[in-house]
Amino acid sequence: MKIYTKTGDDGTTGLFGGGRVRKDDARVESYGTVDELNSVLGVARAMGLAAACDEVLAHAQVDLFALGAELATVPGKEEKLPMARLTGADAERLERAIDVAEEGLPALTNFVLPGGSAQAAALHHARTVCRRAERAVIALGNARGELVIYLNRLSDLLFVLARREDFERGVADVPWAPRS
Repeated sequence: MKIYTKTGDDGTTGLFGGGRVRKDDARVESYGTVDELNSVLGVARAMGLAAACDEVLAHAQVDLFALGAELATVPGKEEKLPMARLTGADAERLERAIDVAEEGLPALTNFVLPGGSAQAAALHHARTVCRRAERAVIALGNARGELVIYLNRLSDLLFVLARREDFERGVADVPWAPRS
């Protein structure tokens, strides 16, 4: 099977369940940004994260593939997806991971700038892409609330994991100081 089909040469792409939309459609933007997030998580994982962090993100990557597949489906045809869709239990799993990752971290006393170790910086980058994915999904106006909640929790988790990565490496948070 060839990787190129030439069906998108006219600026459209196919959705799962039938139908085609322009490549600049809000639906394509939403699942494209989720795909970008998944790739950024892969880059972060390739940087040698702590084993617990890597395991959580490996699971999140599988979740994001399912989330993106749902977004890439013609509305009303989601029951044809060959995988389970995300539920509130998936967001709760992220909440538990946040709680575990926060254990023993110093209390936040100010805003934190992205940076620190390379691993933390990669996770902060993933967090910002996650927030953009969340905005793109909200912009659809008809996405299931579970998808928005999942992305919201994932961005929180990425923030905490960035702090955890720095903490485990003995790198202090990079505090934001207001301009004088």
